[in-house]
Amino acid sequence: MLQQDIIDNISSGIIGLDASHRVRLINPAAEALLQLSEARLIGQKISELDTPDMPWSSSLEQAVSEGRAIVRRGLVLAMRDGKPVQADMTLTPLTQSTLAFLIELQPVDRLLRISREENQLNAQETTRHVVRGLAHEIKNPLGGIRGAAQLLERELPEGHLQEYTGIVIQEADRLRNLVDRLLGPNTQPTIETLNVHEILEHVLQLICVEAGKRLSLLRDYDPSLPELQGDRGQLIQALLNILRNALQATEDLPRCEITLRTRSQRQFTIGEKRHRLVCRIDIVDNGPGIPPELQETLFVPMISGRAEGTGLGLSISQSIVHRHGGLLTCESRPGETTFTLYLPMDN
Repeated sequence: MLQQDIIDNISSGIIGLDASHRVRLINPAAEALLQLSEARLIGQKISELDTPDMPWSSSLEQAVSEGRAIVRRGLVLAMRDGKPVQADMTLTPLTQSTLAFLIELQPVDRLLRISREENQLNAQETTRHVVRGLAHEIKNPLGGIRGAAQLLERELPEGHLQEYTGIVIQEADRLRNLVDRLLGPNTQPTIETLNVHEILEHVLQLICVEAGKRLSLLRDYDPSLPELQGDRGQLIQALLNILRNALQATEDLPRCEITLRTRSQRQFTIGEKRHRLVCRIDIVDNGPGIPPELQETLFVPMISGRAEGTGLGLSISQSIVHRHGGLLTCESRPGETTFTLYLPMDN
């Protein structure tokens, strides 16, 4: 039992084979990597998974003939969702075990992703501190300007001159509201038990009202997802910002097509912490895609691809997801942009 617990918590994919090359053991990391369940794989011959880029059988034959562990790097796993994953494989013959072979799969993409996400989180944290400092420096003189305009308004002898002080006060209030949005949510999340699909359906109701008949929705939900802990209002705001961004990105198209997909992922690393289970939410739109020069600064406040945009919506969404210990990422190409939220479910 202890050995099984250890294997289940290893971040590398582990597969155990018997002497006839049938799968007898597989850990959650390998299930996630192969996108196949334990029930589907146990008892199956590993040769049934053979592809030109992933030669399980020839690796087994080499390990048997040479009597040693075989290491193969840069192999390509063909995923069921059509996205190939590059991985390194170590296949070890066992002599004093109930298993005959042990396979370890280490996804190269995963290591690159973790490194990229750590850099992204560090950069966003630095940006957040700079923006907060700048925002507070702006708010202080704004309060003085507004107060001085109010005092001046009382002293003016002619009523029509007060129109000018009114403009100063209104613009000061507008800038203060903009700065408040820059700072993002100013309260810690109110944590409660939530059903992610109930939240998504609520957000979709709001979006459908805004989009009208030009919106085409596809729901691809995993009904087996457990409940998670989070702030309902803040998560609704984060999702709403992303979906509104999708609507704006497709405003020149006859139809806005959005796919909402939910999945669970095991043994997933966010920053420096590895989570046993996370909820993955994909929001996919059919927009023209995000220009490559904007993708690196997508979540930086005040940077927007639209002339009239403030660049605050995605930054606020990223801040909310970060407050929940999660991660917000984006992949974009012409005709398809995917925002993905990862929210821990093991807190």
